[in-house]
Amino acid sequence: MGSTSGIDRRSLIKRSAAIGLISVPTMSFLSACASGDSADNKVEKGEKSTDNPLGVNASAPLDFVLFDGGFGVEYAEDAVKVYEKTYPKAKVKFGSTQKIQSELQPRFNGGTPPDLIDNSGAEQMDMGVLVGKDQLTDLTPLLDAPSIDDPSKKVRDILRPGIIEMGQYDGDACYILNYAYTVYGVWYSQTALDKLDAEYPEDWDAMLALCAKAKKKGIAGWTYAGKYPYYIPFSLYPFIGKIGGREVLDAIDNLEPNAWKHPAVKAGFEAYYELFKKGYVLKGTPGIDHVESQTAWTQGKALFLPNGSWVENEAAGTTPDDFEMKVAAPSSLDSSDKLPFGTLWASGGEPFIVPKKAKNPDGGMEQLRIMLSESSSKNFTGKVKSLTALDGGTDGLELTSALKSAVAALEKAGENILNPRLQDWYVELQKQRIGAGAIGEMMAGRMTPAEAMKKCQEFADAAAKDDSVKHYRHK
Repeated sequence: MGSTSGIDRRSLIKRSAAIGLISVPTMSFLSACASGDSADNKVEKGEKSTDNPLGVNASAPLDFVLFDGGFGVEYAEDAVKVYEKTYPKAKVKFGSTQKIQSELQPRFNGGTPPDLIDNSGAEQMDMGVLVGKDQLTDLTPLLDAPSIDDPSKKVRDILRPGIIEMGQYDGDACYILNYAYTVYGVWYSQTALDKLDAEYPEDWDAMLALCAKAKKKGIAGWTYAGKYPYYIPFSLYPFIGKIGGREVLDAIDNLEPNAWKHPAVKAGFEAYYELFKKGYVLKGTPGIDHVESQTAWTQGKALFLPNGSWVENEAAGTTPDDFEMKVAAPSSLDSSDKLPFGTLWASGGEPFIVPKKAKNPDGGMEQLRIMLSESSSKNFTGKVKSLTALDGGTDGLELTSALKSAVAALEKAGENILNPRLQDWYVELQKQRIGAGAIGEMMAGRMTPAEAMKKCQEFADAAAKDDSVKHYRHK
């Protein structure tokens, strides 16, 4: 998966160390970022043309590092081959890793970062820090370049709603291109529900009744990545937004005072806490990671799993052929919800960045332009069973049950698609504080909903007052 400046240096070092952006000794990453004055060693620009709108140097090397996660690496290797065919004199160095921060930190420190990075995974570098310290290239030239399939349209015109906005932090500059388009929600097996003679529950009373029915059969209602409880919000946040309206989530993103005390937050927390209290969460869940929770789920030990659409590919090795994987929007709380059933969280994922000190930033952007072609997009979707940022691009593809359900969920949601920004504006706050320090504790039964709400507000208030953190707001 993917994630989440006015910055005083000492406070920023503390913040970055806390989220694992730097390691001991703690000076390395930030001292390099703060200096920002190393010699410009960029390759010479090429000549712009109809076929080369970004002015790529056709013989310059390209350095591309991909996060090797749920989507694997083959889709990117295929896109690199297209780049090499387009620019046969260019030598492409392609590598993949699960340790983005550990392996790339020294290169940022030395002023020699790759030209293109898939900044994702557990060691994702904090986007807010990178943007705030002016470490990323503005991708506006890419957005304004003609698309490969239809040169009459700019790249910005072929992207799904919200993709550009997710890459913006201040003003119109866009620093991140999220390549995957993720549908977050409640994942389940239609086969498992059929065995219980059940349909997906559209309100919370029905959800609790189904969990009770499953419990009698020795099946848990829910499981989740207990070691990484920031997965829980993938269904909890849109549940809260559905209950109280998108303005509740906007207030949380904006770090507003008392945002976590809203009645919709209280209702959402209490509903999820009820899953724990009634024994509807798989025993041992707080101690398992994302892979273990997915495996328990595909083995039929639990009905529901909060997750994103990368889960189909990531869990493929343990998923039975007759599983019939699907995703649904969160159940309604009741008929008083402000938004209709079908409201869900969907947004860009798998964030790609071009470092400001990259030697060949034009090449990095050109590689992204190639990846946003219909052929590359279909290749990604066909191989990893997930949508891309390209709006459409599924015509002619045979979609799996999971992907069909994701497309159907988007269609049902219509305009009621939510996009909480806490996870990319404030990575450490969302993952370590609110996710692990409050919501995870509540779901493990170590905090009451009231205590968790209070703790979330304390964490948010501290972040709002922290001058070392660049603060963002919904426009």
